[in-house]
Amino acid sequence: MQTLVLLALLCASASATAIQARSSSYSGEYGSGGGQRFSHSSNQLEGPITAIRIRVNSFFIVGLQVRYGKVWSDYVGGKLGDLEEIVLHPGESVIQVSGKYFLFHVTKLVFVTNKGRYLSFGKDTGVSFNAAPLYPNTVLRFVSGRAGLFLNAIGLHWDNYPTC
Repeated sequence: MQTLVLLALLCASASATAIQARSSSYSGEYGSGGGQRFSHSSNQLEGPITAIRIRVNSFFIVGLQVRYGKVWSDYVGGKLGDLEEIVLHPGESVIQVSGKYFLFHVTKLVFVTNKGRYLSFGKDTGVSFNAAPLYPNTVLRFVSGRAGLFLNAIGLHWDNYPTC
């Protein structure tokens, strides 16, 4: 009898888990294994992505910094190159990221928003990638990857838009 009750509880638990809506997914890591690992996972607690800074030179993406809510993440990457900054509009979110990487660095990043904007950085050389969330109505919540003197690799983490 106890075995039947335990089996029934296990089946009910498995069914409840299967019914729960899934929302988080991961794309990447695009690029190489050089540099030091970084993750903005704790930054997402500050709010949605509201701005992006990318440092570029003539050949590749040098560095990256993302603003979550009103708080900027730590800058990752090198210091040489031109710094570009894009501010997202209220309610605007990144829904797709494409780009290219070559040898030991990311060469191009293109952020596509739910407002139809394409925010492009870098040069059009290397191996292409295209990343989008697995689940509908989810957005880019934070980035991770590897960086040293430049951005070696990038990972993209998707989930629901924060409600706070």
